[in-house]
Amino acid sequence: MTSRDKILSLFRSNPDVFVSGQEISQSLNISRAAVWKQVELLRDQGFEIEAQRSKGYRLVDGPDLLIATDIEAGLDCQFIGTSLVCLPEIDSTNARVRQLAEQDAAEGTVVIADRQSAGKGRLGRRWESPSAVNLYCSILLRPQIPVQQAPQLTFLSAVAVAETLKQRYQLSVKVKWPNDVLVSGKKIAGLLNEMNAETEQIHFVILGIGVNLNMTADQFPEELNYPATSVLLERGEEIDRVAFIREFLQRIDRYYAEFLQDGFGPIRRRWEALCDLMNQRVQIDQGLQGTVVGLDTDGALRLQLDDGRVERIIAGDVKPL
Repeated sequence: MTSRDKILSLFRSNPDVFVSGQEISQSLNISRAAVWKQVELLRDQGFEIEAQRSKGYRLVDGPDLLIATDIEAGLDCQFIGTSLVCLPEIDSTNARVRQLAEQDAAEGTVVIADRQSAGKGRLGRRWESPSAVNLYCSILLRPQIPVQQAPQLTFLSAVAVAETLKQRYQLSVKVKWPNDVLVSGKKIAGLLNEMNAETEQIHFVILGIGVNLNMTADQFPEELNYPATSVLLERGEEIDRVAFIREFLQRIDRYYAEFLQDGFGPIRRRWEALCDLMNQRVQIDQGLQGTVVGLDTDGALRLQLDDGRVERIIAGDVKPL
């Protein structure tokens, strides 16, 4: 954590109370001049901080920025969140986690950004990442599983996102193969997993997760590959991003522990229960049509053709007929 993060955490843990410069100085082991400088930097970020002689500083208001200590407070995880990094801006959380993974970062390392300047989705598509409204998150895993099973973790991420949205906000959430989460037929979350592996060994897997939480209609670009929405647009009110993130991390931690112990079966059943195209006729990209009958063990979509044969779909966009 930076000194600014620590000062902000100190303010937030003492709401509506003045915190003396001396107390901040001693708590952070920095000079009083350094305290003043960090307070000014917080003001530059949009925080309203009142200062009174002999009393100190008090946080009045500020933007909804994500702070690691806020998320860690009460976080109960076995694997996920062993190291939690929150950044105001980054090019891509996946790129940063890849850097950390190559430097031997521990499994469960999480990078969260308030804004991404180069967020990306599947097939290299741009993922719009405005500041201070959504979740942009990447998680480092080092599972001891066969390489061919790594795609199963995409569905683990999708289920964790969907069920957190469904349980916490009572939204009618569905999943779309291979890596989208929908509400009212509109995209509310996307996943981008990446892997570093040899022929028979996984070095690491990165779970990239983007969830539209408090994004407003005018923050979406005019040209989208797929209609999009956010929790704010669906509920008509802003939500607590920290509370959502904490619950999501705990849920994905539980499912990852279950996955390591029991394999893909439980996750596959949850995903199929959330997919509204199960047993429905669909078309895949170039005209292949059939009925969705579930996921294969490696995450491929199983499509039953009109002649009864089951085709494995490993890539493509699925559209209902």
